[in-house]
Amino acid sequence: MNKLTVIKVGGKIVEEAESLQQLFSDFAAIPGPKVLVHGGGRSATKLAASMGIETQMVNGRRITDAEMLKVVTMVYGGLVNKNIVAGLQARGINAVGLTGADMNVILSDKRPVKDIDYGFVGDVKQVDGERLSSLLNASIVPVMAPLTHDGKGNILNTNADTIAGETAKALASFFDVTLVFCFEKKGVLRDEADDDSVIANINRQQFAELVEQGVIQGGMIPKLENAFQAIDAGVKEVIITAANALDGHQGTIIR
Repeated sequence: MNKLTVIKVGGKIVEEAESLQQLFSDFAAIPGPKVLVHGGGRSATKLAASMGIETQMVNGRRITDAEMLKVVTMVYGGLVNKNIVAGLQARGINAVGLTGADMNVILSDKRPVKDIDYGFVGDVKQVDGERLSSLLNASIVPVMAPLTHDGKGNILNTNADTIAGETAKALASFFDVTLVFCFEKKGVLRDEADDDSVIANINRQQFAELVEQGVIQGGMIPKLENAFQAIDAGVKEVIITAANALDGHQGTIIR
């Protein structure tokens, strides 16, 4: 099977001119078929504030009411997504910007109200790997915004990490998939105060031991749990690394 690289980059990387230009160059240099999944939360918060719309966050997750849904649709599906597509085209990458509604590639269910009403937030139900693979086989690079739909005419705000993970799983039947999560650190760190204390490899047993020792904690736990779920679903490897190390030769490899 052909190797496919699915890259997820956070909003901070795509929202600053210098890091965005670096991303374009690094992403363009990755050989073979590839997919880019992006965030854009800071831009959404900034635009919402300029429109007098208050941003509400609970445990780092955005409450998406009807007004905020308009903002994230404009920012994620429009401003951020199309800037990335245009930048990649300038580097010879034939990219297409997609939300989950485009080509019906990602269907979601609106998150049920339990303790918190997150509003118009989607939990991914189905990713159409066959449709995405048809684009990839035509040498088209999907650039995926963190928006999905429910099949009933509603756009839903959806976590970009989840979109990347579910997309990688859906494409594992068609390609030999490497999933790369880029963030501000060089990888999973043994010591949070030491940026060079990267743990090179983590398997399930090591993960359990590191959590028990308190080395891995907080938001890194669900990130790694998602990584192991992707491996279980047929993704070959998951890499957690810095945005300037997209080639996968640095960072933490999860197998």
